[in-house]
Amino acid sequence: MRAATYESTGAAADVLRVRDVDRPVPGPGQVLVRVAVSAINPTDLKIRSGATPRDIDVFQVPHMDGAGLVEAVGEGVDEARIGQRVWLTLAAVQSRWGTAAQYSVVHADRAMPLPDGASFDLGATVGIPAVTAAHCLFGDGPIGGRDVLVAGGAGAVGRAAVELAAWAGARVAATVSGPEKARIAADAGADLVVNYREADAVQRLQEWTNGVDRVVEVALGPNLDLDLSVSRPGTVIVTYAIDGPDPVIPVRRCMVAGVALRFVLLYTVPLEDFAAAVRIVNQALSAGALTLPAITRFPLDQVAAAHQAQESGAVGRVLVDIPD
Repeated sequence: MRAATYESTGAAADVLRVRDVDRPVPGPGQVLVRVAVSAINPTDLKIRSGATPRDIDVFQVPHMDGAGLVEAVGEGVDEARIGQRVWLTLAAVQSRWGTAAQYSVVHADRAMPLPDGASFDLGATVGIPAVTAAHCLFGDGPIGGRDVLVAGGAGAVGRAAVELAAWAGARVAATVSGPEKARIAADAGADLVVNYREADAVQRLQEWTNGVDRVVEVALGPNLDLDLSVSRPGTVIVTYAIDGPDPVIPVRRCMVAGVALRFVLLYTVPLEDFAAAVRIVNQALSAGALTLPAITRFPLDQVAAAHQAQESGAVGRVLVDIPD
């Protein structure tokens, strides 16, 4: 089969190459998926570059997320799953078989049924972003009728969080950095969109809410002051990403505000919580609540260029088309 691989970490153009490798065989509890579309997430770049060190078992096929058809199943998996349309996530966790290849083997619980009305493109884009968003939003209880603040409402996780929160019946505010991103967040369903760089950002949020119940946070250090300004006792601030040095937490101010801080890394989310988030994403997909973001796409033989586009900050999602 054709697959993108790397044998050492480094710059995309230096380490990624597309070549023929033997097709994997599903083991017990696994499914073999014929991949149609592979999606790139920031975590894929960090692992490939070496910023997030991982052991390489001879070679690594990159990318955690994708979509395709189940072609075979391993021992213990219902054969009725053969032919099923699925979306994949965390494919490359403790496995060399990421989704940037014609076939991937994953644990059956990481290949979720894709509703008939959802395209492979949409299925490939949910994965890590939507499951992370669902766990951040619903991990502390229902949010229907509550006020939610999503930082970075135009990003992959942020946009999914806006769509999921709106679908769940929450009032949703989103912060963004400019007009184009404001349009993306508004189209996703945000009731209020605020440019956090503008002087009246806090005032506009405070006029909109008496205190948010949940904050989905992409950059705790730079944004914590704003988050606390719209918090109230019982607010949960959930952080799923960090760039740069660890922030200094103003513990006394957090105590006075009565907030809870929760930190999410999808790889370490307990299995039952991960499964609960996946169920929410499946329900949202079936309801048509998750939609396709802007797409930049590349063929598999241009996978290095796809990584470079993601690193350059392409708006929306970068997808890699896998050949038949």
